Amino acid sequence: MTEKTYKTDHGTIHYWTNEKKDSPLTAAFLPGLTADHRLFDKQTDYFKDKYNIITWDAPEHAASWPFDFSFGLDDKARWLDGIFTQEGVTKPVIIGQSMGGYVGQMYSQLFPDKLCGFVSIDSAPLQRKYVTSAEIWLLKRMEPVYRRYPWKSLKKSGTNGVASSEYGRTLMRDIMSVYDGDRERYAKISGHGFRMLAEAMEADLPYELKCPALLICGEKDRAGSCIRYNKAWHKETGIPLEWIKGAGHNSNTDEPDLINKLIEEFLERVK
Repeated sequence: MTEKTYKTDHGTIHYWTNEKKDSPLTAAFLPGLTADHRLFDKQTDYFKDKYNIITWDAPEHAASWPFDFSFGLDDKARWLDGIFTQEGVTKPVIIGQSMGGYVGQMYSQLFPDKLCGFVSIDSAPLQRKYVTSAEIWLLKRMEPVYRRYPWKSLKKSGTNGVASSEYGRTLMRDIMSVYDGDRERYAKISGHGFRMLAEAMEADLPYELKCPALLICGEKDRAGSCIRYNKAWHKETGIPLEWIKGAGHNSNTDEPDLINKLIEEFLERVK
C-alpha cells in the first residue's frame, strides 16, 4: 500500500492505495470515528492483490492532521469523491465501519449514480426516523464528556469496549496511542464527529441506497444502540444482515476471516 495525499481547503487528507488491478471495482475501506486506516489492516492485506483498494485516515485523524474542524459529513463525502477522481476510480464500493458507514450513506445521497456497492460494518442508518430526539441531543453534547473522562480510563474503555478479541483490542489501543498526551484533540475529534452525525440526521434527507448493500454487525456490539438500529434497518429495507458471533463493534478485527469472506462474496456479486 502506498501513502498519498489529497489537499482540501481545510487541510490535507492522507490515504493509502495499492497498485492497480484488472478488476474494475475499487474497495474503499472507511474506518470509524477516532480510528485510522490500520483498523482495516486484515482486510487490505487480504484484498490488495485482488482488487483496487483505498483506505484513509479521515480528516482530523492520525496522519490527516492538522485539519480545520469547520466541516460536515457532506464535506467528507465530497472529499472522498475527490480522492476517487484523483485515483481514476469509476466503480467504488464503500465498506464503512461505524462512522465510515455514515460517510458511505452520505456519499450515496450526494452521488447516487456513482456508488456500485455498500457494506456497513457495525454502522447504522443515517435516516432521522431511526433515532430519538434524546439520542440526537446527546450526540451534540459528547465533547465535554470526553474532556472530563480520565485518559487512562477512556483508553481502556475505548479498546475493551469496541473489540472482543485480543488482536482487536491491541490494535485499537495502538490506534488510540496516537493521542497520548493530547486528550483535548481526541475529545474534539469525538465531539465534532458526533455533532456532524446529529446534524446529518436532523437534515432528514432520504439517504437512499440505490446500489447492492450488505449489513454486518457483531452480536456483542455495545456501541450505542447499534444492534437495535441494524435490526430496524434490516426490517425496514430488506437489506441482508449478517450477525457475527462473538464480535464487538469492530467486528472486522474480531472475526477478520469471516468478514473477508463476506466482503469477497459481496464484491463477486457486484463486479
